[in-house]
Amino acid sequence: MSSDDHMQPLFNALPPVVVALALAIFGVELLISAGARGYIGGPEAVGWRLEAIREFAFFSPVLEFVIERQAWMSPELRRFVTYPFIHLGFAHVIFVIVFLLALGKLVGEVFGNLAVLIVFFGSAIFGALIFAGLTGDSRPLVGGYPGVYGLIGAYTFLLWVSYGVTGENQYRAFTLIGFLMGIQFIFGFLFGSTNDWVAEIAGFLVGFAISPMLVPGGFRRLLNRLRQR
Repeated sequence: MSSDDHMQPLFNALPPVVVALALAIFGVELLISAGARGYIGGPEAVGWRLEAIREFAFFSPVLEFVIERQAWMSPELRRFVTYPFIHLGFAHVIFVIVFLLALGKLVGEVFGNLAVLIVFFGSAIFGALIFAGLTGDSRPLVGGYPGVYGLIGAYTFLLWVSYGVTGENQYRAFTLIGFLMGIQFIFGFLFGSTNDWVAEIAGFLVGFAISPMLVPGGFRRLLNRLRQR
């Protein structure tokens, strides 16, 4: 049996939009990392990460600028959807991709490809809005975690419904988000934390809240599908 036979089921199991998002995120990091190590781009490539943060990260003052000047068509608004593709390092991006592939697969199988995009970018946008509105933090917001937490929210909704169908304790659905927040609290206590968790929690809430509207064929069809599992 060839190696292609082993790899084919893996890629078939992942929704195409999840693969595309993961490749885009990894491709940006690969390019920046290669430049930082001098493999491409020459000497100036060492500063590509800082340049990418300056050009594509989300900054709270962007929201203030847009509201004060009512600049609803400002090119700065692109930052709401570009910041999830910029990360602080290779380890940062790997964790995001692992969660994206795992949760994107689970959500995409039930909701479909378009819903994954809506949840990911909707959570990223709302996460940035709440980050700016509640914290006013001038430091850049980067990384795909708010979007990924949105997928966690969508998956939590699926568990919530599934547990309700089977008569189990529905609050068990929140075990994953509780565990992740606990880990973040511990790391924040030991090594210091940023306000990024505000955007992540906001992303989770959006993913959970909009999931009922993304059910293909209606909520009753989702219940029937979950009963069959």
